[in-house]
Amino acid sequence: MPSLETVGQFVLNLGVGLALAIPLLLYPFLYFNQERLLFFPAPLAPERKRALQERFPGGEVRLAAEDGTPLRGWLVNAPQEGRAPLLIYWGGNAEETSGFLLEDAARLQGWAVLSVNYRGYGESGGEPGERALFDDARLVFDWASRHPNLHPGRIALMGRSLGSGVAVHVASERLVAGVCLVSPYDSIRAVAQGVYPYVPVRWLLRHPFDSLARAPIVFAPLLTLMATGDDVVPVAHSRRLIANWSGPHREQEFSGVDHNSIVAAPGYYDAIREFLDSLPPAGCHPP
Repeated sequence: MPSLETVGQFVLNLGVGLALAIPLLLYPFLYFNQERLLFFPAPLAPERKRALQERFPGGEVRLAAEDGTPLRGWLVNAPQEGRAPLLIYWGGNAEETSGFLLEDAARLQGWAVLSVNYRGYGESGGEPGERALFDDARLVFDWASRHPNLHPGRIALMGRSLGSGVAVHVASERLVAGVCLVSPYDSIRAVAQGVYPYVPVRWLLRHPFDSLARAPIVFAPLLTLMATGDDVVPVAHSRRLIANWSGPHREQEFSGVDHNSIVAAPGYYDAIREFLDSLPPAGCHPP
């Protein structure tokens, strides 16, 4: 029978071995699989495409990214004559955005709505990544600002969850009329660090989506919608972003809902519509 000293040494050696082995196994897994953990591409279901075609004939948007990747989306409620204000929408990390166009755009009377799916989502080609999403989003904005039936000075941005970082990035580089953010984060890095407190996220994450660094140079009006029960992007992350926003801002926190169900909260769409209708043209807010 081994002595207690021998057993103790074995347990100590095992503990040290596990302490060394877990990071050696976990960190490479997180590094090489982070895209799978962050992005969940969803296809455009055939029945949804048929619904889009029937309800919005001629509304399909087909663009090519700078590297030639095909980007696909829809522009809805744009007039045949004259120029309408526009809301550009970017969705969450598992969201194919036809649902927003089919179910939510009608609630925003008087506003055209544009959404182009991220790479790998819907019918867009390629694979998602922070830099690609940012570059594509600028391209979408610039395309919309040249559209003959859209008002270039009245383009507002809306981003939900992952899409909040995309909207903030565009707002930091383009003049926009306003920004509506749903469940926004200060950065994906900060959110991930909260999930993996003992992992050196700063050194592993290739897609930080650092909205906090961009917030101080955005002067457009901001509306932030948050859920008290959000355990995916806790409200504290949203409040850090709000605290560093340079433009005027308003916020609304909904109780009894979480990260996914916030869209069903009473007053959710009323808040968005009231905010959009209150916006002056881009450039009218002080720098």
